[in-house]
Amino acid sequence: MIPAATHSPPTDQRLALIERARHAVLDAREARPSPWVSPSIERSWRRCLALGHEPRQRVSFEPVSVGSMRHALEASQPLIQAAAPVIRSLSRAMVNSRYFAILTDARGTVIDVDGPVDRNDPRASAIARVGVDLSESAVGTTAIGTTLADHAPVWLHRGEHFFNDTGVFSCAGAPIWGPDGQCVGMLDLTGVDVAEQPALKHLVSQSARSIENALTTARPHRLLLRLNWPGRVLGDDNDGLVCVDGDGCISGANRAAADMLGLSPQRQSLHISEVFAVPSDSLFDAARSHRPAAEVPLWSGLRLLVLALNPGPAGLTGAARPVSHSVPLRDVETALIRRAVDEARGNVMEAARALGISRATVYRKLNKR
Repeated sequence: MIPAATHSPPTDQRLALIERARHAVLDAREARPSPWVSPSIERSWRRCLALGHEPRQRVSFEPVSVGSMRHALEASQPLIQAAAPVIRSLSRAMVNSRYFAILTDARGTVIDVDGPVDRNDPRASAIARVGVDLSESAVGTTAIGTTLADHAPVWLHRGEHFFNDTGVFSCAGAPIWGPDGQCVGMLDLTGVDVAEQPALKHLVSQSARSIENALTTARPHRLLLRLNWPGRVLGDDNDGLVCVDGDGCISGANRAAADMLGLSPQRQSLHISEVFAVPSDSLFDAARSHRPAAEVPLWSGLRLLVLALNPGPAGLTGAARPVSHSVPLRDVETALIRRAVDEARGNVMEAARALGISRATVYRKLNKR
């Protein structure tokens, strides 16, 4: 017989603790830390108060301007493409949970949505729209704002959101780091009036790691190094990934590799010979010869298990060959307008109002007569 889990308090007790925290921090404005919510949530609450927000204010989920939306989508094409297959696979894990996925850029602007969004529920459709500003300054404490502020995975349930209006949501979020060591956005899993699912924090963290790896291997490179500690088995998303150009310089690395190798975010033009205590040519030779993974010494004195992968015919590693991420602004704009019309269930006037443009412009851009 498997014993019941004891690490989470019962639902009623959990909500009661959240209410105690809200009273202490948001009503009584106590200065001492609250023991009833996580420090990251409390920090977000206090940032919201410092911005002059009050929990009872009405929340309006407003889109950014059309120009800002177009720029966000164009700039985020590598992230959108890397995330697409990962987000689609999330539906299998969340199929009966009524949670859906939201992808944002580093500013908290929604750039993609996927999953069972109930478009008849205004609370869901309000946030599940491309172009909506879900930053902390706009909508208070959410998994999105907290994740982007602290750069760490988070779980929020109901009243842990700052505004009363957002107390119907439950959400998990994790940051997404680019191969240059900068945060490029975040992945959010949200439900409306749903049961608490703290396990989603683990799911969203793993999914973010998969997206990061896809971003890394999409970098142009002539050599891909898969890394892990001796005794580990190479081949999953926990591996370190290092992209190396034809001159032997590191062109990208995922977070696992950066941690293993002690790489700083400012690692421009770092040569692999400055990290691995072997001639760089030996790593290229290992890839060309299809040698199995081997332990390689680092200048730090540590050793790593390294698999050097052979460049493909285009000079890039197999499935890691880059695709063009350049999308004409005209196509981005058209896709944005089509999505707005779809979300408005064909109501062109409503779509135009949401985008801040005229109905005639919508028809013209979509070539409707």
